[in-house]
Amino acid sequence: MGAGEGSVLLRQLFEAAGYRLTDREGGWTALRPRDRRCVVFSEEVRTPTDLEPAFASDAIHRVLLYREDPGPVARSLASERGIEVFDTSTIGNALGELLLLPPGVPAAPGEPSGVGAGSLEPPPAIYPEGERIVRGRLSRPEAERIAASPDLRGTLRLVPFFVAPYRVRSPSPHGGRGASSEHIVAVHGLLRTVEGWEASLYELSDSTSETHPRLEPTLSAEEALPLALDWIRRNHTARVEHTEQHGGAVVVETRRVMPSLDDVRVAPLTLVYVPFWYFEGEEGRVVIDAVTGRTRSAPSAR
Repeated sequence: MGAGEGSVLLRQLFEAAGYRLTDREGGWTALRPRDRRCVVFSEEVRTPTDLEPAFASDAIHRVLLYREDPGPVARSLASERGIEVFDTSTIGNALGELLLLPPGVPAAPGEPSGVGAGSLEPPPAIYPEGERIVRGRLSRPEAERIAASPDLRGTLRLVPFFVAPYRVRSPSPHGGRGASSEHIVAVHGLLRTVEGWEASLYELSDSTSETHPRLEPTLSAEEALPLALDWIRRNHTARVEHTEQHGGAVVVETRRVMPSLDDVRVAPLTLVYVPFWYFEGEEGRVVIDAVTGRTRSAPSAR
């Protein structure tokens, strides 16, 4: 079998194993969305530095496959970047590992290539339609003790947050997809900061008869969503180990890998108002979250 026939056969094998192939100048790229393994095939010997941009940005297990032996320098450069290197004469022993799905990522007969190990559905919304004001847990005397200054004037104000439950499937240590989990994300409607919430703490108030100054958000739900997605992916970044053997030595490289956008599902963001105690005086301001009791940053009341 000639070199050209070998390349064609490899393409067929990767396609049959669920990889998506993309032709590129001087070769092709094979990416399997199910476990984000990526193989870059090069017809000519080019440095791993030149070929690294061909890998998918969220690839976990990366392999460079050359038609001919690239030499020790290329192998060393690839190892420094956590990339395995093979050529068409040495790929045989590793081909089975690349084509078979790793443990924890079951095959799904009849699924089209790239569907993944079970699609995620957005979780249901946690707050109903209508007035959404979170119940405060901190009384004025309790807040005053935290502020530690009797001379400050205290006012309870309602601060806006865009809130949604979300499901995320974090990367697993072995290159597959890990288990999914459900959480709550909240985007501050004024400061644009993002945080996680405990659902048991943020209950809606049964009564809104008592009026308090309300601060309106300076961004929309559409503008809050990218902030939430970025925070979710960074907050669920996994440490992934890549192991490669060089002669008698085993080299282990640890990388941090974010979940892909396909592994995050966010319910529609809901505008919720959270009570904050604002204590203000001549020497400054102390702002206390009336739900958690934490001293928080907040903009001036308007």
